[in-house]
Amino acid sequence: MNKIYIRLTFIASALFISACGKNTVPQHEQSVSLDNVHQHIKVLASDKFAGRGPLTEGESLTINYLADEYKKIGLVGAVDGEFFQPVPMAKLTPNPDMVLKIGKLEFQAGKDFTARTEQINQTIDLVESDIVFVGYGINAPEYQWNDYQDIDVTGKTVIVLVNDPGFATQDDALFTGNAMTYYGRWTYKYEEAARQGAKAVLIVHETAPAAYPWGVVESSNTGSKYTLIDEENNRSKLPIMGWIQYEATKKLMTAAGLDYADLKKQALMPSFKATPLNLTANLQLKTSIEHAESNNVVALLEGTSRADEYIVVSAHWDHFGTKQTATGPKIYNGAVDNATGTAATIEIARILKKQHQDKPFERSILFVNFTAEETGLIGSELFARGDLIPTKNMVALLNIDGMNVLDAVDYTLQYGKDMSEMEDYLVKAAAKQQRHVKLDPRPQNGLFFRSDHFSFAKQGVPSLLFMSLGDTDPDYITHKYHKEQDDYSNTWSLGGVEQDISLIVDITSELATNEDWPKWKAESDFKKRRLQDRK
Repeated sequence: MNKIYIRLTFIASALFISACGKNTVPQHEQSVSLDNVHQHIKVLASDKFAGRGPLTEGESLTINYLADEYKKIGLVGAVDGEFFQPVPMAKLTPNPDMVLKIGKLEFQAGKDFTARTEQINQTIDLVESDIVFVGYGINAPEYQWNDYQDIDVTGKTVIVLVNDPGFATQDDALFTGNAMTYYGRWTYKYEEAARQGAKAVLIVHETAPAAYPWGVVESSNTGSKYTLIDEENNRSKLPIMGWIQYEATKKLMTAAGLDYADLKKQALMPSFKATPLNLTANLQLKTSIEHAESNNVVALLEGTSRADEYIVVSAHWDHFGTKQTATGPKIYNGAVDNATGTAATIEIARILKKQHQDKPFERSILFVNFTAEETGLIGSELFARGDLIPTKNMVALLNIDGMNVLDAVDYTLQYGKDMSEMEDYLVKAAAKQQRHVKLDPRPQNGLFFRSDHFSFAKQGVPSLLFMSLGDTDPDYITHKYHKEQDDYSNTWSLGGVEQDISLIVDITSELATNEDWPKWKAESDFKKRRLQDRK
C-alpha cells in the first residue's frame, strides 16, 4: 500500500478521533445517575425544606435550589431570562360555622356539607334558592346526554351525583364504563353548573363513586384554598361550590317527598329529566381573603431550526408544608409526592442537555416545576393559559407526579385510554426497554384528570402522566400518601425511577427532533381546542 496514503489515512483518523473527543459527549454522561437523583430527593424532602409549602420559607428554598441546579446544567431562565414565573393567587378561607337551612332541616358545615367559593367575594348569600336534582349534571353531546335539557337553573341550587353513569352501571357501552370520564369529576360538575347559571352546587358524596371517604372531602374543602384571579375577580366561577353527605341527602329527599334510590336509578337513563324538589336553600357563605404570590420554575433548552416549538417536561414542586397540631408541628415532606418527580426533571434536563451538545435538538424543551398542584393545579393552570408560551406552540407535555422508588418493573402505567397519540409514543419507548404498557388499574378514580398535565389537556395539548403512587408499594396509599410518613429513604433502589427517566428522555428527544404534532384520538373538547390551535 502507498506509504503516503497510509500516512494520510492515519492523520485523518487521528483528526477524527480528536474531533470526536472535543465535540461528542461521553455516553455515560447521557445515562441516568441515581446518585444525582438520590441527592435531589434527599434535599427536597428534608425537614429543612419544611414540606415545600407554597408561600413559605420552604418555597423560597425549593425554587432557588431548582434554579441553581438548572443553571449548573447550563439551562437558561425562560421568563425574560429569569427562572421564576410569578403566580398571583388569592387565599380563600370559608367560615367554618356555616349552617345550610332547607325547609325545617339544618345542616352543619363539615359534618353534613361543605361550601366554598373561588369568587373574590367576602359574602355570598343564598336566599330562598330553588333546589333541583339534575342527576349527574352532565351535558355531553358526544354521548347524546344532557341532564340540563328543558330545565332553567339560573340562580338555583342544583344537587348532582358524583362520577358518571358508566361507573354506576359498569356498562362499557355507557360513557366509558368503569373508567371515569371528565364528566364524572367534581371539577366538571361545578364548571357545567356555572355555564348553566346555577347559584350553588351540592355534589352528593358516596365513597365508591367518589373514590375517597367523606373525611377527604371535609379536609379538602373546609380549610384555606388558593385560586388564580382573573380581571373580573372570578365572577364567572360558580358562586357556591359544595358537597353534601350521603345521609344528609337522604333526609333532604325524604323532606321533599322523594326516594333518593329511585332518583338515582332514573338518572342512569339518557331520558332522565331534572326534578325540582319544591324546597329552597338558605346559606350565608363568608370568606376571608388574602392575596399572595407564589412561583413556577421554568428552565429552557433552546432548539435550533424550530425553537418556537416546545416539548414540556414537568412536575409540581409543592407539597403540604408544615401543619401545627396539638402535639407540635408535623412536616409533610412529600418525598414520593412529589420530590421524586421534581428531582427527575433536573436529571432529565441534565441528560438532554448532554444530548443537545452532541447533536442539537431542532425544537426547544421546557422544564417546568409548578406551584400549588396540591391545592388545585394552580401553577399549571396559569402556565397553560399561554401567557409565557402560547399553547399552540406546545407540541406535547410529559408530566411526572410520584415515581416508583423501588425496583424496576416490566411495565409502565398508562392513564387514560385512547386519549391521544402520545400513548403510541409511550408504547414504542416502553418496548425499547422490554416493558409493556399496563392500563391504569384504578380507572374509576379518574387520575388522568387529577394532575398538572390536565391543565394542558384542557387547552388542547396532548399529554402523558407518569405516576406510580402505591402501584409497587401497597402500603403507600394507606399509610404515606398525603401524610407525614411520606419521607425519603436511602435504601430505595430507584430502579423504577431510572426506567421512567430513561423513557421520558427517549420520548422527549424524539419529539424534539421529529416534525410530528401528536393528535387527540377521542372526540372531546380537548381535541376541538387542539384543532383550533392547529388551524
